[in-house]
Amino acid sequence: MIRKTIATFVLAAWFLTIAGLFCIENSIAATAGEIDAGADAALEEFRQNIKGGPEFLQSAKGVLVFRRVYEAGLLIGGEYGEGALRIDGKTVDYYNLVAGSFGFQIGAQAKTIILVFMQEQALTNFRASRGWKAGLDGSVALITLGRGEIVDSTTIKDPIVAFVFDNKGLMFNISLDVAKFTKIQR
Repeated sequence: MIRKTIATFVLAAWFLTIAGLFCIENSIAATAGEIDAGADAALEEFRQNIKGGPEFLQSAKGVLVFRRVYEAGLLIGGEYGEGALRIDGKTVDYYNLVAGSFGFQIGAQAKTIILVFMQEQALTNFRASRGWKAGLDGSVALITLGRGEIVDSTTIKDPIVAFVFDNKGLMFNISLDVAKFTKIQR
């Protein structure tokens, strides 16, 4: 009985922590300049460290860049990050990424996520949504890359491709299945 009470308390505490992340997401928003600077740094790192990266980005209809997405979990987990949507190299909108998960997971990490929209229709659908959910509103091909790996736009034919790199920390579980992307109102 005591174990069940403790387990319930721990789960409730984690639930409240994650719920708090969702409730305060707009109150911790970075400035547009901070988000743009992070996006510039992430794209430059992608171009320099991923062979074929510049050509791949050039063939994109739009690119959504999250310099830092923070994730933590212990059975119940959450993620949060802010990014810039770029079309033809210019920021057109800002978005946040919020995700929650339940299951076997433990740890914390920071990662960079770049969503590349390879088809105009996928980009149009994303921009028209009021809270786009990966996997529900659109299929995303998830690619994890390390330094020196190669990406080729002729072999990747998915409408939306997500690149996850620069992991800092230790987390068992990488997924965009429950991620929700919402336009930040400025």
